[in-house]
Amino acid sequence: MTTALTALFAVSGVLVLIWALQRRLIYFPFGAVPAPEALGLTSVEPITFATADGLALNGWFFASPEPPAWYTVLVFNGNAGNRAYRVPLALALRRHNVAVLLFDYRGYGGSPGTPTEVGLVADARAARAYLLGRPLVDSARIIYFGESLGSAVAIALSVEHPPAALVLRSPFTSLADLGQFHYPFLPVHWLLRDRFASIDRIRQVRCPLLVIAGSRDRIVPVEQSRSLYDAAISPKTLRVVPDADHNDDALLAGSELVGTIVQFLQQLG
Repeated sequence: MTTALTALFAVSGVLVLIWALQRRLIYFPFGAVPAPEALGLTSVEPITFATADGLALNGWFFASPEPPAWYTVLVFNGNAGNRAYRVPLALALRRHNVAVLLFDYRGYGGSPGTPTEVGLVADARAARAYLLGRPLVDSARIIYFGESLGSAVAIALSVEHPPAALVLRSPFTSLADLGQFHYPFLPVHWLLRDRFASIDRIRQVRCPLLVIAGSRDRIVPVEQSRSLYDAAISPKTLRVVPDADHNDDALLAGSELVGTIVQFLQQLG
């Protein structure tokens, strides 16, 4: 009996610790952001905008080379790094006369605050509001691009404020499903505070949808991306990049990824 109680207390203690520290297992923000000049960027505008709860978030706006922009893409990052890691994507899209906003969620890239699901969605609202206030940004031609964790943020914002189109790279069904995949021995569905239940929201998205996934993604299994795609009822397109893993260059700013996005935008008209 004593042994059983000891084991029970030990397991309970571990679960409590995991519950308390779970956000450190979800969010991996990088604070230091190089100056644009250090990255060889000569035509990017550093910007700052405020959230509804009073945080000042940092970002970079990449204007289109021949204004007005064909489209403006609002990028929602994954759970790690900061905006500097998404520069190759912004530069690749800008070559097609697409303007791009990269920004850091709260707690990322020197932005104040601590990341949470509610907080990241609030940050997304603020980023969209900032774009709407810029000259030469056509509100009817704003595209959301969500990468990994950012796909859930983009979906949540799409339900509230539909974009011209939604592009999701390596999306998952829910953070609970994804956590259970990586930690099958834990009661993840009971422990999670931030759930990012995209599978419950995707049916409310009505704009054209493009889903891009890697066939060998070890972080977000391609099966989850397919399941989310299958659940969507809006006009939709799926592209699976062969042999691509989650953090491969092919899924960062590879020619197939960028070409697929450009073709998708062309079909929008």
